[in-house]
Amino acid sequence: MSNIDNPKQSKDNLLQLILKEKCPNCGIGDVYQKKKDLLELPVMNDRCDDCNYYFDREPGYFLGAMYISYGLAVLQGIITFLMLYFFFPNTPTIWVVLIILAVIFLFSIKNYKLSRIIYIHIFPY
Repeated sequence: MSNIDNPKQSKDNLLQLILKEKCPNCGIGDVYQKKKDLLELPVMNDRCDDCNYYFDREPGYFLGAMYISYGLAVLQGIITFLMLYFFFPNTPTIWVVLIILAVIFLFSIKNYKLSRIIYIHIFPY
C-alpha cells in the first residue's frame, strides 16, 4: 500500500514523522512500543497497528542503520565540542572528553531508535 492509496495518511512531513517515530507508510501507527519502565530497552512493533505495514525485515536489514547511528553520535559529539569551545573555552581537555562521552551515552537509546526509523524511511519495503 502506498501513501497515495491510504486516505488516513498523516499530513506531517518526513522530519516530523521520523521524530514522532511513526510508520513510514501511513504516518499514523507507532514504530516502537511505549516504554513501561524508564530503564527498559526499546521494542520495535512487528507491524503497524493502523496499516499493517511490516517493520521488521530479514536478518541483517538494520545493519545499515548502524552507520546512521554512528553519524548521529559524531554529530552530537561535534556540536557538544563546539558549544564547549565557544561558550566555555577554559574547560580542561579531560572534562571536554568526559562531557562529550556523557552526551553520546545519554542520547544512545534515542539514536538507536531514530537510526532504525530513518533507515526504514530511506529504504521502504
